[in-house]
Amino acid sequence: MKEIILIKNGELALKGLNRSTFEDMLVGNIRRRLKDLGDFEIRKSQSTIMVEPGEDFDLEEACARIGKIFGIAGYSRAAAAPKEMEQMLAAAAEYLAPTLRAARTFKVEAKRSDKQFPLRSPEICAQTGGYLLRRFKNLSVDVHKPDFTVNIEVRDRDIFIHGPQVRGAGGMPTGSSGRGAVLISGGIDSPVAAWMMAKRGLALSAVHFASPPYTSPMAEKKVQDLLSRVAVYSGRIALFTVPFTEIQETIRDHCPEEFFTLVMRRMMMRIAGIVAQRDNCSALITGESLGQVASQTVYALGCTDAVAQMPVLRPLIGMDKDEIVRISRMIDTFELSSLPYEDCCTVFTPRHPRTRPTVEQLEKVEAAVDWGDMIQRAAENTKFKMIY
Repeated sequence: MKEIILIKNGELALKGLNRSTFEDMLVGNIRRRLKDLGDFEIRKSQSTIMVEPGEDFDLEEACARIGKIFGIAGYSRAAAAPKEMEQMLAAAAEYLAPTLRAARTFKVEAKRSDKQFPLRSPEICAQTGGYLLRRFKNLSVDVHKPDFTVNIEVRDRDIFIHGPQVRGAGGMPTGSSGRGAVLISGGIDSPVAAWMMAKRGLALSAVHFASPPYTSPMAEKKVQDLLSRVAVYSGRIALFTVPFTEIQETIRDHCPEEFFTLVMRRMMMRIAGIVAQRDNCSALITGESLGQVASQTVYALGCTDAVAQMPVLRPLIGMDKDEIVRISRMIDTFELSSLPYEDCCTVFTPRHPRTRPTVEQLEKVEAAVDWGDMIQRAAENTKFKMIY
């Protein structure tokens, strides 16, 4: 019996005349994520993508990966049967036997995409239900709250038999909305922000600021590991690690303490914008949440945006910490984010940061130093690593 994976693409069905472009991008993402699991074919039909395995294809691992690919609303492992009722009924009983033997109640739902098939959906349900009742004496029909639902889909070439659909990651295919660069520190928030924007179709780059000897190689390794967790969903991520020690020491030596963090954030925005443009990014992404810390007041955010060279996306802006932590646990980054390795955001932290700064105040503070060469050196000396 041939077993396949049926993939429903959900939101893409609303894309009208552009839908095929988004579907093709999703198919490409699926193909890349499954390519090392063995031979397989992919085809599209009526808002459904079908993955047909060859021999020695790891179906279990394929399903695990498919469940984390953005753009997929749901998926099912299904048996493919010939478009003839007797063969379909026999295949349904064989394929679903382990589950049906363990259930007490069931119902059948049928969809007939091929309108040339001689039986209508209610007739398919009636014949399938009657056959399964005769084969499995433990079963009774419950159309309201069944233990198990048998799904029959009559398509162009085959009839597919499967149980309930498994929920997918949802969202839009990675890359369908362009590319964005996330400023990632190693804390809880920025990996969640990266994940959320990847879900909306952004391919990801990442910019990390390292300040040795104040930050350790373990902090950089932590960031790489966090991005690896996000890449399970988003696909590969280009990581750029920026040397930031010179700039942070200059801030410490020449700026009033209350402005340390704000000047640092503005320098980060300037450098990240340069790096992002070189990597064809059209937006920056941060993990900032309004009011969470002193540098995340509406006044402070306005001051950092003032030096940004492209739009700054803040998907966490209206979320509280509990909501952010819940997502971080779901995507398996929370425990790793909680490891106690210092990042550059905690270096030279002011005791009493300014919470209502103005752009004019910061421009006056920054005017005491010629930052141009330092910014260019930091951007030029970034280290590159591809995260999978």
